Amino acid sequence: MTDPVLTLRDLALTLDGNAGPVEILHGISLDVKKGETLGLVGPSGSGKSSLLMLMGGLERVTSGRIEALGRDLTGLDEDALARFRREHMGVVFQSFHLIPTMTALENVATPLELAGAKDAFERAEAELEAVGLAHRAGHYPAQMSGGEQQRVALARASVTRPDILLADEPTGNLDGTTGEAIVDLLFGLRDRHGATLVLVTHARDLAERCDRVIRLRDGRLEEPSRTAEAAE
Repeated sequence: MTDPVLTLRDLALTLDGNAGPVEILHGISLDVKKGETLGLVGPSGSGKSSLLMLMGGLERVTSGRIEALGRDLTGLDEDALARFRREHMGVVFQSFHLIPTMTALENVATPLELAGAKDAFERAEAELEAVGLAHRAGHYPAQMSGGEQQRVALARASVTRPDILLADEPTGNLDGTTGEAIVDLLFGLRDRHGATLVLVTHARDLAERCDRVIRLRDGRLEEPSRTAEAAE
């Protein structure tokens, strides 16, 4: 058997709130296999997005251990975490997080430029073409629809050919038809690059496409389910 791409052991997350410390996650242990598509579902406030952020090193654990591709993320400083994400991860957010002063092409090329790739714009053009937006390469986010912006975000996340692709409610701000198109693109990019995909979703149809579905409630993992019944 191959080693897991992601290994989580006894994760806990406590954040400071207005009324004092708030316990977000409790004792999360989980393995994610290479090439697997894992859906994280559960009620709002159950800790799904927080868990995804921990996986991506975008939030620090209070206690526990996270390994990604054999690297202990909990032992890396912020610069090392940023380099690891740039080289091995792609992240897609519900609210796109595009840079408003950059064109679609520039947004997609940014992670490659930060990595020092000399062919950053050529690769960015190819990725925009893969999501059907080659004709919008010179447009700014404000000139594009929500669906188009999410396509740009998908292209940016996948342009580095990441080992791990993380998506937080990628269809949450889109209408049903546009959301379906984005899901098809997301899974298509996953297949094209052979990435492991972990996604947070409330959408039953999206959860049904995952290899495995894990439900969170009150910051704890419930018994895993292979169906989308847990998506609420």
